[in-house]
Amino acid sequence: MAWLEGPRMRFEGVHRGMAQDTTVPKLNFRFWLDKAIEWGQATTSESQKDVCLHLPQLLEFLHQTYEMLKRMNSIVAIQQFPLIGQLLGRLCWNPFVIGYDESQKTLMWCLCCLYSSEPQNPVELKANSWIRSLLCHLLSSSKWERIEAETSTFISALGYTSADYYGHLVENIISSLVTELRGNQFNELNIQGKISVSRVNAMSLFCLPFVTLPDLTPLLETLLVYHGGASKEILSSEFLEAVNDAFLKKKISLSESAIFSLWHRHLPSLETATLSLLDQLVSLQINNLEKVACVIKDSLLPQAASHPAIFRIVNEIFKSALLETDGAPEVMTIIQIFIQLFIQLQQNENKQHKFPLKAYFPHHHQPLVIALLRRPFELPSTQWLQHLKHISDTLKSIVEDTDISSFADLYEIWFLVACFGEWLDIAVDQLMKAPVAPDALLWLLSFYYCPQNESQQRTQTMVESQAVYSHLMMLYNHPVLSFGDLQAPVNNVADTEQCHTQCLITHLLTNFLFFSSGGHMIAQEFISYITETTDMRKEVCSLLVRTAYRIKHNGGENQRTVKLLNELLQKLAVEV
Repeated sequence: MAWLEGPRMRFEGVHRGMAQDTTVPKLNFRFWLDKAIEWGQATTSESQKDVCLHLPQLLEFLHQTYEMLKRMNSIVAIQQFPLIGQLLGRLCWNPFVIGYDESQKTLMWCLCCLYSSEPQNPVELKANSWIRSLLCHLLSSSKWERIEAETSTFISALGYTSADYYGHLVENIISSLVTELRGNQFNELNIQGKISVSRVNAMSLFCLPFVTLPDLTPLLETLLVYHGGASKEILSSEFLEAVNDAFLKKKISLSESAIFSLWHRHLPSLETATLSLLDQLVSLQINNLEKVACVIKDSLLPQAASHPAIFRIVNEIFKSALLETDGAPEVMTIIQIFIQLFIQLQQNENKQHKFPLKAYFPHHHQPLVIALLRRPFELPSTQWLQHLKHISDTLKSIVEDTDISSFADLYEIWFLVACFGEWLDIAVDQLMKAPVAPDALLWLLSFYYCPQNESQQRTQTMVESQAVYSHLMMLYNHPVLSFGDLQAPVNNVADTEQCHTQCLITHLLTNFLFFSSGGHMIAQEFISYITETTDMRKEVCSLLVRTAYRIKHNGGENQRTVKLLNELLQKLAVEV
């Protein structure tokens, strides 16, 4: 990893002349601690020669130690390597060890790995204070150790201890760099006073070992929002990756503007953040969309997506994830919740700062986008059916009346509709709640579950769903139902080889159980049968979770339905 260039002490000649004496076991903490004690602060010529003799292997040892430390938290590291604190502390005060830039840098990396980002007890707080004092010393040592006596007198005259002095010195260095960068932002036309690109890049490299330290936060944020008029990225990619990694692991807290700037200027960090969010959510047992929404909000990605470039990239990553998981219901649900949060944030934005709609969906039919972007709560529930018919008619005219030449074009349209899945769920609700002319809504649902119509697949799905819907409507007002009353559509789910037809019929049947007069009586039996005899378990779980979330936010259902949904979700969670 790169570092600030500077004068380096050379030990190659000593190493070549005495290499035969330096064979030591790898990662032997006791050996190196004994050596560090023996060396002390290298005040004799013998100890100085011995440091130089062993320095190459010490550096290899420190690199290997760092590679292990960065993969574990500070508590585990200290438990596994109880001698590490003593060893690092002694090495940091040996001028012949830290006089070599590479060993000084690696010591800093190791110390930062031991720093507790959220100290839980007085011991960890004390350890953090000790680490900060060592880092301050290392930052200052190269300039001051050569005139140690004069420096000590000067520090004492100021009324400081060495640790206090170095701490204030580091604070002043950071403050000075921040002031320099901020002043340069408003001074771009003054060529004489402009900071060079190489200097800004060097500042970012300087921060690498310390990105998790709170003292450095002002400099990190200032660097992340700094551009300096350069056409190419001027910050080190290692720095950008390190900051992003620390943020995702919650090791640092940065302002939203700094994080947004990081993702906007460094595509790999945005990709990592998006994939990390997906991994985190998919690994959860998604039975509470409130929790999912909270995790998504905390990621800051919906907020960052207010910039169209970030939104389009996140959308592309979601699209790829859905393809790679064969349309996994849990992935689709995550995407839909993300889009809902994004729209909500957009509606709360100051209109003066809004980007035009076309900037987010540049290649889509704008009337369809506008229709899908309307949130259900923006309309009276009495207008939902009419709005859904408008969405269906608009979509049908695009799909059937225009020349869609490739699967990619069709997938783009389907993904747009799928992102706004809340309207699809409400379409099923509308079919079950009141007598309606079902063709427009069933066509919309058939397109969602079967976008391609090769060999008349979508047409066949439409025909089968109409038959099931007609059967369910005949039973809708029956106060008492038995499982046998639904045997025909249930068999349809179990027997069909077309998964899209299976999914649509399951969606109709599940909503029928919640909204019909006698559906509650057989809901437990039906859900158990479907999840045990078909591979629709994930689909059913997703339907139940989305229904519970929708009822909570849109209201309109009685407590009996809410209670039934919670019981079904708890049962499925126990069975996992």
